[in-house]
Amino acid sequence: MLQLEIPERELFDEKSLTFITLKKEFLQLEHSLVSLSKWESTWKKPFLSKEEKSNEETIDYIKCMTITQNVKSDVYMYLSSDTMDIIKKYIEDPMTATWFSDKTFPHAQNIRETITAELIYYWMIALQIPFECQKWHLNRLLTLIRVCNIKNQPPKKQSRKEMMANRTALNNARRAHYNTRG
Repeated sequence: MLQLEIPERELFDEKSLTFITLKKEFLQLEHSLVSLSKWESTWKKPFLSKEEKSNEETIDYIKCMTITQNVKSDVYMYLSSDTMDIIKKYIEDPMTATWFSDKTFPHAQNIRETITAELIYYWMIALQIPFECQKWHLNRLLTLIRVCNIKNQPPKKQSRKEMMANRTALNNARRAHYNTRG
């Protein structure tokens, strides 16, 4: 969860030609499957795409991420660029110590499937991941899904060359352990 303190400030409204005072606000944000689902139901397009989001779409996603109750919409309209950078870093944070090598999941780059909230919910159901995980940070949930996928795959068969190398290494280790030549 990301906790933000939005400081009090005075802004000028060009439409009404008046000054507006925004009071100090505290926001709690959660980048989760729940917020992703809310955003996609409003915009009717996948959030997890390479397509740039408009300013309006970005602000709406921040609203969907907000856990704090009764936040005035003016707060979102006047977020500073520093605050937006903090939110962006939070969204991009992996939130886990798990990492993957290309050998672990070699076809990850070839997956062209459009990922939506419903697809992630399907993966959760198929992998028997409890629904309380929908409130986890989204990157952490996607990492768990990927780990479950990898662990559920049958073991990869070794090539003849790999089997021979393993046997040679095992024989060499046994020779060294028992102090023999063969």
